[in-house]
Amino acid sequence: MRPYLLKGHERPLTQLRYNREGDLLFSCARDHNPTLWFSENGQRLGTYVGHNGSVNTCDVSMDSTRLLTGSSDSTARLWEVETGKCLHSFNYGAPCRAVSFSIDEQLACLTTDPFMAQQPAINIVRIAQDPADQSSEIAQQLTGFSKRITRVAFTDHNAVLITAGEDGYVRRWDLETGKIKQEEKLHEKEIRDMNIYKDGTHLATASVDKTVKLIDMQTLEVLKVYQTDRPANAVALSPIFDQVLIGGGQDAADVTTTSDRAGGFQSRFFHKIFMEEIGSVRGHFGPVNAIAIHPDGRSFATGGEDGYVRINPMQEEKDYLAASTA
Repeated sequence: MRPYLLKGHERPLTQLRYNREGDLLFSCARDHNPTLWFSENGQRLGTYVGHNGSVNTCDVSMDSTRLLTGSSDSTARLWEVETGKCLHSFNYGAPCRAVSFSIDEQLACLTTDPFMAQQPAINIVRIAQDPADQSSEIAQQLTGFSKRITRVAFTDHNAVLITAGEDGYVRRWDLETGKIKQEEKLHEKEIRDMNIYKDGTHLATASVDKTVKLIDMQTLEVLKVYQTDRPANAVALSPIFDQVLIGGGQDAADVTTTSDRAGGFQSRFFHKIFMEEIGSVRGHFGPVNAIAIHPDGRSFATGGEDGYVRINPMQEEKDYLAASTA
């Protein structure tokens, strides 16, 4: 069960995302160039060239034809997946931290950080079917918060937007009124990642406060708490097992040894119900910044501060039983 070790970035990874079928893996990093890989064998298909700053986030359309990226160069870009052509560039004068397509992909959400005298905002734009008709006009803007939004997603048939922020809050926004429907301070420090379960009933948040929490999507009630001994940078929920996969680690500057165990650079599996750690996977020589589980649940990818992407196949149950009885 050897992992595929992918070297396509010169700077730390920021986010990983599979397409719906799971045959493609998109990686974002601080080196300006989002990269596309075949998830089956780790083959590098190409890069999307155009950003001039760290690429913080991405989202891919359901039919895998369009890619949306957000960057610290104050732009978000819409790409044609197959050709790498930039279809449109959105520029709102501040770093873009989080992006998301709506469920029907007629809308997209682009968040901007507080920058100079500019307040942070959540900008919702319409996505044109014909790229020639695409514009940067903001259809709706949500404001009223002071810290940057780190993760965002549409839910409730596009009636609600759910966000996680640097201030530790998770918020549900009513898109009809543009007002906060509900908000809860769930973490004491910045929320670095948010992952919604496949059926949309609950989500997980990962925070610098060394906890990962399982949250009810409708009520924002905390269902489970997974306590770690290091900052949690990334989280993913298995689509087939009762497992939560957590990545993080002590900042590389604070680690006095080259051992990944010393810095806590393992990807750690927790039982979703019982909240106990059930295993870990080592490999990165720096904090794990990004995690994504394949849609079929049989493999997962991690991205680290070391600039590497690792695709880790999971051992099939029948293979595990055969190995254990051999």
